[in-house]
Amino acid sequence: MTIRLLVVDDDVLVRDGLRIILSAEPDLDVVAEAADGEEAIRAVIDSDPDVVLMDLRMPRVDGLEATRRLQARDASRPRVLVVTTFEHDDHVYDALRAGADGFLLKRATAEELVQAVRVVAAGQSVLFPSRVRELVRHVAPRPADAALSARIAALTRREHDVLARIAAGRTNAEIAADLVVSLETVKTHVSSILLKLEARDRTQAVIAAYEGGIAGSREPPG
Repeated sequence: MTIRLLVVDDDVLVRDGLRIILSAEPDLDVVAEAADGEEAIRAVIDSDPDVVLMDLRMPRVDGLEATRRLQARDASRPRVLVVTTFEHDDHVYDALRAGADGFLLKRATAEELVQAVRVVAAGQSVLFPSRVRELVRHVAPRPADAALSARIAALTRREHDVLARIAAGRTNAEIAADLVVSLETVKTHVSSILLKLEARDRTQAVIAAYEGGIAGSREPPG
């Protein structure tokens, strides 16, 4: 199955480089390019990509606003992978909060880029918990609002334990080993956490964990 891609960046050299790397893979097809968020929205409508590689700092409509607009579409939306130069950027954090499916730095290797696209296309998140922790430290504090506080309060003690480990970057298998429970039990907890937090995926759950005070600079014990 071929993964259809839209590359969005105001730098033509960056777009050319991404297209060359991605098009070399037999299962990846760059079907469109855009130089800003406004063009990106039109390209999504015209080209129906599976994954959008979204730069953030662009003229007219930036990548953050474009991501928000894509999330608001009634039609099925593409997955969004933020590709950015700036590691500690309010826009990266806000894009993840708005529903981006992960982010990758432009200094990533070609192999990391291709792998990230495939992971996002498969419905998973490209999330580096250590990077999220750094984002939280560098952006303005985002205290939990009343609605998020209520959703956090609805979690059981064990769900708190699982969520803290998700935010620390543990896989389901590692969480099962930490808590001495079965993998299926962990999957059940994760599904319940996503439902209670109204989070679409693990990325959204991690953001909620930081804003809700469940995750912090210290990782949970192994």
